[in-house]
Amino acid sequence: MNQQGILVVISGFSGAGKGTLMRALMEKYDKYALSVSATTRQPRAGEVDGREYFFVSQEHFKSMVENEALIEYAQYVDNYYGTPKDYVEKQRSAGKDVILEIEIQGALKIKKKFPDTLLLFITPPNAKELKRRLVSRGTESPDVIEARLKRAAEEAVGIEAYDYIIINDNIDDCVEELHHLIQAQHSKTSNRLDFINEVRNELNQL
Repeated sequence: MNQQGILVVISGFSGAGKGTLMRALMEKYDKYALSVSATTRQPRAGEVDGREYFFVSQEHFKSMVENEALIEYAQYVDNYYGTPKDYVEKQRSAGKDVILEIEIQGALKIKKKFPDTLLLFITPPNAKELKRRLVSRGTESPDVIEARLKRAAEEAVGIEAYDYIIINDNIDDCVEELHHLIQAQHSKTSNRLDFINEVRNELNQL
């Protein structure tokens, strides 16, 4: 019987390299399932519906909210993002650790519903590097970049709510740090209650 997978939330400033980091982690290890979020934003060049996101209309997103088909949802720079419930539950039951790449609003909602969720925050080494990455990405207008930097300043206030902060300076080092932190979470007593009870019962029968 598979051990129940854990929930992991990855957040970070837009431009911190979360997507690149997630792809590298998934390529190296097969024990993770990356939750695909639903969003009302338009696809960027190269993005595929159902792979990076489920790209949906405002109307469809609202119906998902009304039907309680999302674990959480949040608004970010004029668009909505949400985590489909069905996919997460199926993957965890199969023993996969499910990674949710979501914003801080959604992360705190997840932590409230599922207290054992591991919250990890990804950041570049400094603010100048964050701006450089956003500009070099070449996918957004100066106004959108300015909005993302303003939002990053707001998000910086809530970083303390996360369990760990990871500085994304070297992608290979970051992947290993992520992997070890997630696997260590499996050994928390709150995640091994079934094992603890089994040992207790065995000891009482000796």
